[in-house]
Amino acid sequence: MKRRKFLRSSLGAGVAAGAMMSFGRYEKLLGGKPLPSGANYDLVAVMGGEPAAMFDLGIQAMGGMGTFVSKGQKVLIKPNIGWDVVPDKGANTNPALVRRVIEHCLRAGAKEVYIFDNTCDNWVKCYKNSGIEQAAKDAGAKMVPGGSESYYQEVTIPNGKKLTKTKVHELVLSSDVFINVPVLKHHSSARMTGALKNMMGVVWDRGYWHRNDLNQCIADYTLFDKKPALNIMDAYNVMMRNGPRGVSVGDLSNMKSLMISTDWVAIDAAGAKMMGKEPSSIEHIALAAAMGAGKMDLSSMNIHRMKM
Repeated sequence: MKRRKFLRSSLGAGVAAGAMMSFGRYEKLLGGKPLPSGANYDLVAVMGGEPAAMFDLGIQAMGGMGTFVSKGQKVLIKPNIGWDVVPDKGANTNPALVRRVIEHCLRAGAKEVYIFDNTCDNWVKCYKNSGIEQAAKDAGAKMVPGGSESYYQEVTIPNGKKLTKTKVHELVLSSDVFINVPVLKHHSSARMTGALKNMMGVVWDRGYWHRNDLNQCIADYTLFDKKPALNIMDAYNVMMRNGPRGVSVGDLSNMKSLMISTDWVAIDAAGAKMMGKEPSSIEHIALAAAMGAGKMDLSSMNIHRMKM
């Protein structure tokens, strides 16, 4: 493993579909300020390894999973499992990453770990063909359906502009620790899917979001008080076009990357840069930052970048 010095830069474009990003480009895309000794990281970014190994390294830099999960706690992990496609297509979170996150939670002492998503395609097929159901079971987690309204409870969104109430899956409300594990990819309506948009899979009527200013609803949801304790972004195979489902592996850029942050705005800002977009150009990121949901300016952040 090589550790590189921190740079203060936010210039550069993303990587074309089918290409692999160099570490030099990676450093330039994820700008940050020099860290004082012992400072906490706003964002940890790892490049060049397989998903499980990158997570091992990244979570260690964040202080280990024990920083977020305590003995006896009930943990909810929310990947993107929205599409009935195989892992190689990059439409869902990488199952190897999901498995390793579960393993770390259980090693930290979690009593129970649950996985679910309110899928776009048939949930039974999505769970199976994404590879996530088998990965979760192998790691010792429980897969829970998300395809029935009976699992959701109505909550209010304080000060929401377009989204003032919504029905949220009961696991979000009952878990002690909520971990958000999105996949980074293009989206035809929101321009990008990341940590913020992944919350559309914890609510029942996401159609309302699409009909009532999608980007504002995504930002409004950040006002709900049950937020992820940790965000882990899968950027191994990044869908650069034809999202959110994708057409072929030709839509993907093999970035072999992963990011971890407690700030879901910051991690999405970094994801936008990796896709060659300014964070401020992704409307829901800019709105969420303006609402105080997190930081968007990467140049002001403590960012730790590592290469395997």
